[in-house]
Order: sequence, then C-alpha cells, then structure tokens
Amino acid sequence: MEEQIKELTLLLAYLTSWNEKDRLLKQEFKKSWKGYDFNILNKLNEEEYIYQENKKKYLIWEDKGIEEAKRLIKKYNIKTEE
Repeated sequence: MEEQIKELTLLLAYLTSWNEKDRLLKQEFKKSWKGYDFNILNKLNEEEYIYQENKKKYLIWEDKGIEEAKRLIKKYNIKTEE
C-alpha cells in the first residue's frame, strides 16, 4: 500500500503544481506545495523525483519526477489540460 500512496502523492502534487521563473537564475521551475505526508515527501526526495529544502513551504520538481508523474497520469487515465 505504501507504493500506491507514494504514487498518488506524486501524482496529486504534480496535478496541483505551477511553473515559476527564478529571477536570479533566470530559469523556470515547476513547484508544488508541501501539503503532504513528510515521510512520503522525504522518500520522493531520496529517489530524486523532487527537491525540497527544510524551511521552504514548496518543493521543486526534478525532471525524473515530472516524467514519472506523466507516466502515472496515463496509468490512472487522468484527463489533464496539457
């Protein structure tokens, strides 16, 4: 069951994400709020799907995480605007 929770957390975080441009780095990042179980977020961070800093209320998506989220969208047959 833990694997399904991890998948659904990743999927939900992706579906509620947004793109934001960093003014200093002049690069755009996909971000999500950290409103999910921290143990699951830590595992996703360890697996390099996301990047998170302790004092930030948001996480940043790694390319690997974006690809996995897109795979999960297909797996669960979710309609998106993308």
